[in-house]
Amino acid sequence: MSKLAGKVAVVTGASKGIGASIAEHLAAEGASVVVNYASSKSGADAVVKRITQKGGKAVPAQADVSKPQDIARLFADTKAAYGKLDILVNNAGIYEFAALDSVTPEHFHKQFDLNVLGLLLTTQEAVKLISPEGGSIINISSIVGPMPLQAGSVYSATKAAVDALTIALSKELGPKKIRVNSLNPGMVETEGLHSAGFAESDFRKMTESQTPLGRIAQPQDIARAAVFFASDDAGWVTGQTLILAGGLRQ
Repeated sequence: MSKLAGKVAVVTGASKGIGASIAEHLAAEGASVVVNYASSKSGADAVVKRITQKGGKAVPAQADVSKPQDIARLFADTKAAYGKLDILVNNAGIYEFAALDSVTPEHFHKQFDLNVLGLLLTTQEAVKLISPEGGSIINISSIVGPMPLQAGSVYSATKAAVDALTIALSKELGPKKIRVNSLNPGMVETEGLHSAGFAESDFRKMTESQTPLGRIAQPQDIARAAVFFASDDAGWVTGQTLILAGGLRQ
């Protein structure tokens, strides 16, 4: 029997990359999935099509989760489509790198407003839809939280904040039978990695040379761990951060 049969999941930032793979893997295990996107309708539609062609259930839902009014609409759409919520994957996020002398308030707020505040407000709305039977919230953080990057002070700080929020929210939401965990991927081969110019970079080669398993991650490596946290297999797991970096340590 599918691990997530009868469950409803919202995956934010699911039009490509890690979010798309998570949406597809949750659907493959029987979940009905809301594929959230901020701007790429075509990307979200493609994810939904891949899911439904394999017999799964999915609908697209536009919302910029750095905006409170969009978040409210996202969960109103979820309720209209499926009537409830069991799983939230807070995947939407951005990264920008800047040396200290280039950091501006705009650089700071652009990342914190989505990566941290957006995650908090999305979780706040999601909890209202989760039944008394409980659910699972999965925050997609990053290895740069515990292992910050040079010239990535703001981005690293957002992800350290996500890990801290994960622990705090696991304590607050435990009595509601809602588990909260985070995944900390290392470098993952996504569309964003290619567009940022890292796919064939010396940075990638250095990362792979330092990684015991000898490669960077593929999106499905992260998605399979998300399925575990979403399922009853992780029914006694909350407040945890799982590093998914092929053994890479600083």
